[in-house]
Amino acid sequence: MTIGLGIDTGGTYTDSVILDMDSGRILSRAKDLTTRNDLVIGITGSIGKHRPELLKKISLVSLSSTLATNSVVEGKGCRAGLISIGRRYDGTVTADIYAQVAGSHDLKGNEKVPLDEEAAKAALSEMKGKVDAIAITGYLSIRNPEHEERLAHLADEILGVPVVQGHELSSGLGFNERTTTALMNARLIPVITDLIESVKKSLAKFGIDAPLMIVKGDGTVLNEASAVKRPVETVLSGPASSLTGAKALTGLKDAVMIDIGGTTTDIGVLRNGFPRLEKEGALIGGKRTRVLAAAVSTYGIGGDSRIIVNGTRIELTPVRVIPLCIAATKWPHVREKLQDLAHRVPGHAAETVTVDEILQETEFFTPAKPVTTETMQECDRRLLELIAEEPKTLEEAGDAIGVLPYTFNVSRLEKLGLVTRIGVTPSDILHAEESYVEYDYKASKQAVDYLARKALLGFDEFVSTVKDMIETKIATCLMKDLLLEDGGFEDLGPAAEDLIRKAVSGKDGLDFGVSIRINKPIIGIGAPVGAWLPRIAEIFHTQLLLPVDSNVGNAIGAISGSVSKTVTVHIQPKEGAIGTDPASIVFLGDEKYEFPTFVEAVGFAKDKGSEYAERLAVESGATNVVIEVDVEKKTFGTASDASVQILLEADVTIRATGKPDLVSYRFQNA
Repeated sequence: MTIGLGIDTGGTYTDSVILDMDSGRILSRAKDLTTRNDLVIGITGSIGKHRPELLKKISLVSLSSTLATNSVVEGKGCRAGLISIGRRYDGTVTADIYAQVAGSHDLKGNEKVPLDEEAAKAALSEMKGKVDAIAITGYLSIRNPEHEERLAHLADEILGVPVVQGHELSSGLGFNERTTTALMNARLIPVITDLIESVKKSLAKFGIDAPLMIVKGDGTVLNEASAVKRPVETVLSGPASSLTGAKALTGLKDAVMIDIGGTTTDIGVLRNGFPRLEKEGALIGGKRTRVLAAAVSTYGIGGDSRIIVNGTRIELTPVRVIPLCIAATKWPHVREKLQDLAHRVPGHAAETVTVDEILQETEFFTPAKPVTTETMQECDRRLLELIAEEPKTLEEAGDAIGVLPYTFNVSRLEKLGLVTRIGVTPSDILHAEESYVEYDYKASKQAVDYLARKALLGFDEFVSTVKDMIETKIATCLMKDLLLEDGGFEDLGPAAEDLIRKAVSGKDGLDFGVSIRINKPIIGIGAPVGAWLPRIAEIFHTQLLLPVDSNVGNAIGAISGSVSKTVTVHIQPKEGAIGTDPASIVFLGDEKYEFPTFVEAVGFAKDKGSEYAERLAVESGATNVVIEVDVEKKTFGTASDASVQILLEADVTIRATGKPDLVSYRFQNA
């Protein structure tokens, strides 16, 4: 019997399950709060709730996490620099320092413009001491990466920080998407490194010596060494695990999965037992990437989403905060300050600052991680010192330091991952109405009462309004996702947006109403799905399934994945070669090869591509690898004879899949 431990480190909870991997039977399940300031505490707390005799039998550990996804959605991560070669990046993900230098290749991989090394050296020198990692991307570098590699060598010499090259992460065209992926990867390196080290420390506490695998965005897994090199591949690992877990828990092969976590709501579809992969690359927080992942859409709404009152207007934001009900249980000072709000009359003036900077009397701040080398203004440094003792509101901190509350640049401290807000969340709304009272519901009531008065609403009306906002947002996101996927659209027009609004709200137009039926059942994954999804299923006239173990569905999915690597080998006719079987060029990795015929090029691509994919799979921790090959050609018919198809280009896709290699690990660690 092979016993596996699945761990899911989410924004709020760290879940763990022990599974008999031969039968699929759940032997034990546990849950503990995620502790972002020190992940070891939450992971150790969750693992420690299992029986010691089961922990001794663990032979494989697999980790799923939403931390990488949350970091992207919330705009957090380390300081990352970016240098693009030959083309301007459109900036969908902002770099801390950005430079563009000359250099380019053509589609055949031939150098058109030499790399401007002097400009590159100057740009790198300017970044020294100001970035923790750097992303480097070149236009058409997938055809010839020599400029990226040369610049990476210079970056290593000058900066000595992790370097991410765009061509190593994606073989597909799309400069902006590839650059976005590389920049995300650079930002996420310390996030995933910290997570893996935290898990290993926790495992060591229990004497668990087993290979550690990390779930990728497509639901497959890779070993820890590969995850540290390519952490962006773990973005959407949580949602991918949810799909795998939803199938394992219900046995359904066709369903809509909705996973409501602390920070995000993830929506995906199972078809014929498998999640559909996003061929164009994962869409994360509205940003298109070149990450191979399940077609799961992530939206910034979860149990820990920040709820504020801006003037008298209620706003639901994607920023993740610690719920007050949890904070008050941990820190008595929070409860005491909230009690004081009962005697305070809220102001109702219109706000003139951004949502990030808005001052909320119900919000506190606590450290997220120790300060390292970040530069900051003195009052921000003193704020970090002050809240190290206990959480404080900005008013309290300002009074103690002698500055106005708005002096603090808390939005920057949040993006650097140095502080975490504590505030009102959907979880507090449930506690305030006493439909869910696992933590300090009285603290939630006090805060919600204050915000209700600030919004000029009664307590019950405020709770009802916020619940309607949350359910409406989830339902709207679900319907948009299904419409976009079903129609193959990039975006919806105003007419479709209006139809969705009418269907979700139930409010008729002048002459018609709208009712939409989803013809697949909805499977809910996550702790709060019982509170939010019944109305969603009702709106769309479909069945809702809430499995008994849905609250640990991600952890179940984590330990059920295989190791897989996909390699795409591109083939083009040589310049001037035209026909059905022309002389062709094969682009594989960093090399290109020429062949007298297309048939020979395809044979080489299959053979060498399979060897390359299998090697990558083994490096990622696979054994007993199975190879699947698919050839996709682009052709056009001649004017004289449409049946004669002239080759334009072709892609040979090789997928190498295997199970985690336990034998090699035992041999290496004997």
